[in-house]
Formats: sequence, C-alpha cells, structure tokens
Amino acid sequence: MRGKPDFLICILGILLAQGSLARPPDEPEDYHQEIVSRDQYYSYLDPEEVQTPLELEREVEVPPEPIMEVIHESQDTREDLYPVKKKDTIKPKKINGKESKPQKPAKNSSKKAEKNKKTSEKSFFGTGEEKTTQDVRESCPPLGLETLKVTDFHLHASTVKRYGLGAHRGRLNIQAGVNENDLYDGAWCAGRSDLQQWLEADARRLTKFTGVITQGRNSLWLSDWVTSYRVMVSNDSHSWVYARNQTGDLIFLGNNEKEIPVLNEFLEPLVGRYIRINPRSWYEEGSICMRMEILGCPLPDPNNYYYRRNELTTSDNLDFRHHNYKEMRQLMKVVNEMCPNITRVYNIGRSHEGLKLYAMEMSDNPGEHEVGEPEFRYMAGAHGNEVLGRELLLLLMQFLCQEYLAGNKRIRHLVANTRLHFLPSINPDGYEKAAELGSELGGWSLGRWTADGIDVNNNFPDLNSLLWESEDRPRNMRRVPNNHIPIPGWYQYENATVAIETRALITWMEKIPFVLGGNLQGGELVVSYPFDMVRSPWKTQEYTGTPDDHVFRWLAYSYASTHRHMTDSSRRPCHSEDFNKEEGTVNGASWHTVAGSINDFSYLHTNCFEISIYLDCDKYPHASELAEQWENNRESLIVFMEQVHRGIKGIVRDIHGRGIGNAVISVEGISHDIRTASDGDYWRLLNPGEYAVTARAEGFTPSTKNCAVGYEMGATRCDFMLAKSNLARIREIMERFGKQPVSLSPRRKRVRVRQSRHT
Repeated sequence: MRGKPDFLICILGILLAQGSLARPPDEPEDYHQEIVSRDQYYSYLDPEEVQTPLELEREVEVPPEPIMEVIHESQDTREDLYPVKKKDTIKPKKINGKESKPQKPAKNSSKKAEKNKKTSEKSFFGTGEEKTTQDVRESCPPLGLETLKVTDFHLHASTVKRYGLGAHRGRLNIQAGVNENDLYDGAWCAGRSDLQQWLEADARRLTKFTGVITQGRNSLWLSDWVTSYRVMVSNDSHSWVYARNQTGDLIFLGNNEKEIPVLNEFLEPLVGRYIRINPRSWYEEGSICMRMEILGCPLPDPNNYYYRRNELTTSDNLDFRHHNYKEMRQLMKVVNEMCPNITRVYNIGRSHEGLKLYAMEMSDNPGEHEVGEPEFRYMAGAHGNEVLGRELLLLLMQFLCQEYLAGNKRIRHLVANTRLHFLPSINPDGYEKAAELGSELGGWSLGRWTADGIDVNNNFPDLNSLLWESEDRPRNMRRVPNNHIPIPGWYQYENATVAIETRALITWMEKIPFVLGGNLQGGELVVSYPFDMVRSPWKTQEYTGTPDDHVFRWLAYSYASTHRHMTDSSRRPCHSEDFNKEEGTVNGASWHTVAGSINDFSYLHTNCFEISIYLDCDKYPHASELAEQWENNRESLIVFMEQVHRGIKGIVRDIHGRGIGNAVISVEGISHDIRTASDGDYWRLLNPGEYAVTARAEGFTPSTKNCAVGYEMGATRCDFMLAKSNLARIREIMERFGKQPVSLSPRRKRVRVRQSRHT
C-alpha cells in the first residue's frame, strides 16, 4: 500500500528541484502543482524514521544573523533529532579561504518585518552538488492571528489537549489567564506527542506565504515549546505540499524558550490558501505547544467576494507608518508648520536617556489658558511597546489640522472651544528598544519599562490608601480631603523609586488645569475606568468605584460605543477576559488591582477625570494595519474629546469681579470636590440631571445654587459670586490697624480712662 505514495514523493522531489513549488501566481503551473495525498500525510511513519541535520555551507552577504536554519529530513536518519548532539549540528566549512559560520535561529532578529531583505546566496546541497540561487525575500505583513483578523473558525489542529488549549489559542502573544483554566490558556497544545500533529491556518484566499513566527506556551507554571517543525501548504486543505529544498523536506528551527518569538523566513515564497505547521521536535520535559503568526501577501483574486466585502479602506490622506523618535518629532514640526495659528509644540521634560517628551497643543490661542475654556489631554506610550496609541495620536494631529484647514465645522468648533494637548510618547526609551525588533518580534514585554526598569503607568503615589484610611478614622480625628490629596513626603525624596518620566508627568498635570484625559494603551480591547485599586484588603479583584462612578461609566461607554469593534458582542476575547458583558468597559479594580495608577492619581490629586483606553489585542501592529486601526478609532477619539463639554462650568468671583482661585466646588450627594483654576474658572463633569452645587473659599461665605445639566452637548453655565465672611472682615481690620479697633465712641473712651485710673 505504500508503493504509490512513495512513487508520488519521488515525482514531487523532481518537480521541486525544478522550481515548481511556490511559482509566482501569474504562471499557470501554479494551479497544477504535484501534491502529496492526505492518506500519505496521515499514514504513520516507520519507527526507524529520524531526522538529522544536513551539512550546509553558504556565503551570505546580508543579514549578519540569518533568520532560518535549513535541515534535511531523510527516511534513513534517526528519530531523535532534538536534543541535537554535537555531531549532528551544522558544521562550518571554508569558503574562499574563510570559515563560514553556521546559521542560527533568529532569537531576536534585528530586522523589522516591514523591511525588504534582498540577499544573494550561494548554497551547496547534497553530496557536493552546487546550485546558485538569487534569494529575494519579499516582505509581507502578518495574516492577523494576533490581531484576530484570522478568526477562530479559520484555525484548525490535528488534536488538542482540551478546549482551552485548542487551535484558537495558538496565536502569537496570546496570554493565559492567571488560573489557566479550561477556557483561556496560553497556546495550542496537541492531544498527543507524536510527529503527526499540526496547526493549520486558513488565509481564506490564495496567498504567498513568506515566513512563520513561533512562540512557546504562555504559562506561569509549565514549560512547553516546539524546537523544530516542517511547513506545508495546500489549496484545498486535503492535499499538501511540503516546503523543500533540492534534496528533501526543510526543517525549521523553532524556539528554545517559551516567550521570545522566533522568525523563519522562507528562501522562496510558498503559494496556497492553507498553511500547516508540523512539529518535529519539542522541549524534552514538555509537550507540543505553540503560538504562531504567519507572514503572507494575498494574491489578486477578483472572484473572492468574502475578502472584498470585508476589506476596509480610508479616505484620509495621512502618514500611515511607524515613526521613530526623530520621525515623530519631524512630523509634529510639519503639522505645526501647516497650522501655525492653532498648534504649538513643547516638551514637558526628558526621559532617562535624555530624549525630550514632546507634546502638541491645539487651540485657537495656543500657549495660553483661556478663562472658561476646558483643557483636555491624550497621552500614549507609557509602556514603550504599546505603539498603536502613539501612532493614533500622530494621525489625530494630522487629521485635526487638515480638517481645520478644510473648514470642517465640527473640528473648528472643537478647537475654538477647547484647549487640546497630545503627548504621544511618555516612554520614548522603551519605544526605541521595542522598535529595534519591529512589530512582531518584540514579544509581549520588550520595551514595556523605562530605561531604568520602571513601569510608568503604575509609578504614581498611592493616594487611595491615604483617603480610605482617613475615611475609616473617627470623625474627631484629622481627615484627608476628598480632592487634591497632597503627595506624601517620602515620594519626593531623590532616592525614591520614581521614574524621571513620572516626575515630568506630575509637574505637567499640576501646571495645567486638565478636566478630562485619555491614556492610550494596548494589548486588550476595552476601556478601563477608576478606581484601579481594590479597597478591601487581601483581594485582587473587586469592583471599586469612585464617587463619580456614574460619570466614569458614561465616559468609558462614550468611547467604546463609537469604536467599530469594542461593543461587538460576537467578537472573541483577546486573551483571558471577556468584556462583552460590560459592553467594552471595565472597572479597573474588578479587572486586576493596581496601586499608584495614573488614573487614580489624576482623580485624587487633580481635577482631571482620566480613563485608560486599550486599543487592540496587538500592542505593536504591523504598519499595514494602521489605516484600519485609524478607522476603528477615529470617531471614538473625537467623541471622547467632546465629552469635556458635558456637565457644568462657570467662574467663581468676589464682589469686585475678581476670580477666586482654589475655590472648592461641591456637588450634593457626590463626595468628591474639584477646585477652581487660578482665574476662578472651573469645569465639573456631570451626567444629565439637577444638582445642588456649592462654591466655598477661605474667607468667603459659601454660596449654593441649583444647576441643571441637559442631554444636549454643552456644559451648563453656573457662576458664583462670594462675599467676604464676617470673620474674614474682622481679620482684615485687625491686620490693618495693628490689632486695634478702628474707632471708639467718646463715652466708651471716658469709661476706659476712668477704669485705668482706678487700677
């Protein structure tokens, strides 16, 4: 029964040697490839089958660290290829009098996936047979396993251990839940540990596959990864063609640990609709588990209605690419030159490595705070490897400038009535580190922290504990105010573990009277609102809302509901949390508790209501994804900025018309106050309804008004005029006249003189 399949394999070897595999799509032979039958693939191999590496020598001009190691698999070799013994490793040979180095797997390739790689190589295969090939490696984007573009329905596997380790979990950078339960685990894991296991992806159309990126299993407790694998492609998912060289099947080196992605680029593209990864060896103390991403370029197919129907394009003429530090600075300069009357570029400080933290202001009067005009901020890049927010803010700057010049009434109204601030890169040092490896090879955490190893997002002082401890004290003891809680003294010591970027942010937040802010992050698709820290001790998850919980829930929903996917009930979770039940929003503490978050600090130390916006499952999407991500978020970014005009606003003045700074604005029933800016103006975010609002300031008599907030956009005007209190007047008089009354009646003077004589 094995004679016919063996005959087909021989025929296939001859055809592959002639270059029939992965022929360009415009050649008709591509659609008549010789194939290996499904029966042959599922038939069990002989017990004697083994794999040994082939001695390989090549002269490589670039890259200095090759991305793929080619090994020959033969029917006459041993089955225990890995772990590889010294005699089985690739041996260097002398070429032109020099010893060539053996190829290594790309543990951390220094080339970005977006760049084209053109290499001229001279390869020797088999027993001294020489063949010269021109290796032109085409750059193709990821298919979208990490971004969920490839749906669960289009991922398949030979066997699975259980549902939580199914093919749908075999996505690059997918994260397991803390408990690693049956639903959300950190990889695809085969149900058996043998050579017949595979993980398959359906590209949904004919595709030119150019490479594979693999990872091991994400797990706190287990170590599982694949150390080598074969690749095969098919047009119908029944008959498969192996990736081969002139003498046999290619074996690609996989991972040697579970988190660092390893890229293998094919010497020549493989053409097909389906692609399978067939593990050939794995970590000896683990099992067959892997995560992957496929690189491929879809081929033109006018008959593929499914693809054309779901293809998203944008009409905005923006710079859809990734920008390094220098390019980011240059782009901000270009926007400033395009719209000099409404923009200003400034910096709020420096990073640990000395890079300036650039911000852009957009307003009809840039550079100054206008009385009655609220201040809004977007910032991104607190985690340097969460790049999407950085690029979206750069796109937003360009878009607002272009639309303002084009006369867009909505944008002109927003810019004229709001002072907007955009800080695209809080942690530029971390970004530069992540950008060295590009969008797919940095893994989950490379570049997350600052250059001195600090997570900026959670590096702020813990004011929650100070507030809650104060509230739990008896009433007669000194209590902490419910707003503008001062920073503890220990936090300001020079030797405190505080990033220089964090100190710059705090200074910026204290200097400008921000009303509303959004902190753009990545790795999930959800909007998180404070508190981010649980109040109950010894709990890691518990809903802990602020006194303004109803406002924060609306703010979060205003972004999520206008995003193209956040509230889609049919979408699958990114990793291990399903946020659909909360319509794309979540209370931070109910997700996972964090002390010293930027959201909690902003709420308790300043007037600003801050939320975290997690933009996508993929922290660092490929440049080809940026246009679609812009379309996903454009309306949400604008709508959220407009929410700064919801609630009440006004000016607190004295009887002479002068603004009273630092006056306290209280709303009955909400135990969180705000304070006026130096000119006496204030903005208080509130949902529609009627509120009793009180303004008070030291030395003035409090004043209370009923203020109604409507459903239409635009804050309700609610001004206050405060008169000096009686006690304040007495103090002024006493200070002016040296603690003596201004005048005494003649009778009272005579009485005092007589009393003094008698004494």
